[in-house]
Amino acid sequence: MKSKTTWALAGAMLLSSAVTQARAAWQTVGAVTQAVRSGETATFATANGARVEVGFLTPDVVRVRMSPGGKFGRDFSYALERGTPQSVKLRFDDDAERGELRAETGDGARVVVQKRPVLSITVYDAQGRIVVADDPARPMAFDAATGAVEASEQRGAYELYYGFGEQATPTISREGQFLVNWNTDSYKYPVGTNPLYQTIPFFIALRDGLSYGVFFDNTWRSTFDMGKSDPRRYAFGADGGELDYYVFTGGAERSPANVLRDYTALTGRTALPPLWALGYQQSRYSYLSQAKVEEIARTFREKKIPADVIHLDIDHMDGYRVFTWNPQTFAEPEKMLAGLHRDGFHAVTIVDPGVKFDENYAVYRSGRDAGVYVRDAAGGELHEKVWPGLCAFPDFTDPKARAWWGEQYKKPLAEGVDGFWNDMDEPAIFTPDGFNGPQPPQGPQKTFALDVRHAGDGDPGTHARYHNVFGMQMVRATFEGLRKLAPERRPFAITRAGYAGVQRYAAVWSGDNDASWDHLALTIPLLTNLSISGVSFVGADVGGFAATTTPELYTRWMQAAALTPFYRTHSANDTDAREPWTYGGEYERINRASIELRYRLLPYLYTLFAQNEQSGLPPLRPLWFDYSRDVDALLIADEYLVGRDLLVAPVVIQNQRSRTVYFPKGDAWIDWWSGVRYEGGKTARIDAPLARLPLFVRAGAGIPTQPVVQNTGEMKNVPLTIAVAAGASGSSEIYQDAGDGYAYRNGASRTIKIVASIDKVTLDIPKSGAYQRVAAVELLGLDAAPSALKIDGKVVRDAAFDAATRRLRISLPNENIREISFAH
Repeated sequence: MKSKTTWALAGAMLLSSAVTQARAAWQTVGAVTQAVRSGETATFATANGARVEVGFLTPDVVRVRMSPGGKFGRDFSYALERGTPQSVKLRFDDDAERGELRAETGDGARVVVQKRPVLSITVYDAQGRIVVADDPARPMAFDAATGAVEASEQRGAYELYYGFGEQATPTISREGQFLVNWNTDSYKYPVGTNPLYQTIPFFIALRDGLSYGVFFDNTWRSTFDMGKSDPRRYAFGADGGELDYYVFTGGAERSPANVLRDYTALTGRTALPPLWALGYQQSRYSYLSQAKVEEIARTFREKKIPADVIHLDIDHMDGYRVFTWNPQTFAEPEKMLAGLHRDGFHAVTIVDPGVKFDENYAVYRSGRDAGVYVRDAAGGELHEKVWPGLCAFPDFTDPKARAWWGEQYKKPLAEGVDGFWNDMDEPAIFTPDGFNGPQPPQGPQKTFALDVRHAGDGDPGTHARYHNVFGMQMVRATFEGLRKLAPERRPFAITRAGYAGVQRYAAVWSGDNDASWDHLALTIPLLTNLSISGVSFVGADVGGFAATTTPELYTRWMQAAALTPFYRTHSANDTDAREPWTYGGEYERINRASIELRYRLLPYLYTLFAQNEQSGLPPLRPLWFDYSRDVDALLIADEYLVGRDLLVAPVVIQNQRSRTVYFPKGDAWIDWWSGVRYEGGKTARIDAPLARLPLFVRAGAGIPTQPVVQNTGEMKNVPLTIAVAAGASGSSEIYQDAGDGYAYRNGASRTIKIVASIDKVTLDIPKSGAYQRVAAVELLGLDAAPSALKIDGKVVRDAAFDAATRRLRISLPNENIREISFAH
């Protein structure tokens, strides 16, 4: 009898043999046979018939493109804001052994293409340090039989990787992981599930405090092996298409901010959302009637719990037919929506891509007559089963279908619907009738067949090629339709599925999560990594969608999510009710306070979104993003930053009433509640009773706050207070505009500037427009009241000092104030 070890060894040898045979069909691109400068790129023909192209988008952004067959396809990408990348002129020095490329202007990156024994690419930064280098043991390769492509890069032993969009891994860094990109409906996904709903094949690497980024722009099923198979290299590839990737060198600073700035300059940034979309949002699958929706709205106002949005899930429809209302349970939708508006609410309705196959249904007939539906492999109209039964599906890779879909929003907009929630857009389908095979939770039965046809915006292809962009193009059609139908308003759309660049069109939530402490903890690494993947408007269903929560879990989740960009409670129809008041008593009071904290800080959150549109810097950030040279901050997965000035350390463990907080090195931090100062680079044990979210402000920062309002429509009637964390120098800004519309792009806004030092605060408040007035400044973190206090040189004697919170409140007589000085 053979030992277990012998059998294990034999199994390993068989597996190794199978892998070797599978790779036998692969071939490297081979040595360079010809190098030609072609316009703004250098092109290399290779011995095995491939063609490789290298160019620069900016002096710090390199593009590499490889076609296995030696002929490039159309240069177009759904990910890019302009569709086609714009290259800059380059300098190309070429000899028999290698080619060297630089951008013609600017002191940026340098690319060396080694020609033999096999083509190999190395990217250097402006200082001559290696950024990315092909692995000579695993050169750029392809499989001519299947069309698959792959690149492998050398990696350092302690190189970390962040981003990759939406991943359910509890660690903040993705080194040592194997990741698949294939948008998948993943109900109640366990921690560690991969793939999920989004495909964003972009990451930021960090090595010895220096950052770079890689974006692999390929819509086929793709994979990233980040040192799991071999810690000496990472590899990325796809089942088809070209090997088309960008290297973002991070500029002279090699900073994460520079990498993300350049990535979002390429793929687009989130436009400033309507202010109301940053308020608290309440949802349920489903509020089953008009009367129930009105009751929910009324209860928020009676209990004085702030809220701005109520979502209506699929049961508001007539038999789940999109763009309809159930005539029995929602008999007077316009009356209901008008009442919500009077009470300061906005309404968001769900929309799925499946259009019920029903000859008596006008929306279906309209789409059929317009010829906008997806076709099956035989050329017939594709029908698959989802909520309404058999459905047809618009082909959102067809401009005609996107325009048709956008027009369908005319009726709900006229009725008073304010925003739209795109769901089931992976695309997700139900198991076909008569299917007798196994049904794994992420099996192929959950989406279209791979041979389904798509228009591809003039480049037809199969679903295998266009699956990952279906949801993004659906929400693009939604966004563009709303812009056309209501050009005076900023669209609000959310989507479950997407591809790189989806941030141009929508907010994203993390799908059908679970009501568990593990999932609460998961929200921090999941959302912060999604956020630094360019998708800035992100959130998770508070309390967990797919199960009944507990009072403590819901309360801690309400706290943890209070300062995340998208703040919504949502729960499934087979779970107990879940509103902020559900558990009554202490829990209701704490949940109200969590929402109130968000509303107090909405002027700060809105400022961050304005900055994001300009720079790509996300409102929600992991600690390492701003402290990439602080080794102790690099793997923190249970804290997050809101902008650069607020540090949030939620409680994500059951029954915990204190927790350890790490304070990033280089700044001091002031406890928002007590005013206690903590030095950076250290940890401290912080009390965290059930009623408190551990929250800290960076010393030297100025944070705009406001009194509690019940909805964002009331903000114009309340003043601002600028909370300045004393004890360090720093500068901050406050952005203000009308809260909706696009006049701000023509100058209808103002930016207040705050400069803090050890003994004074300088204000620059433009005198333009009708905006929230700055009425006071609060100094945080003072051990005692100042011995002297002046406003523009005049002594102030009536400032109020609260010793318990270490806050000094200074009322301002008007907005003409320039300087507040104080002596310790």
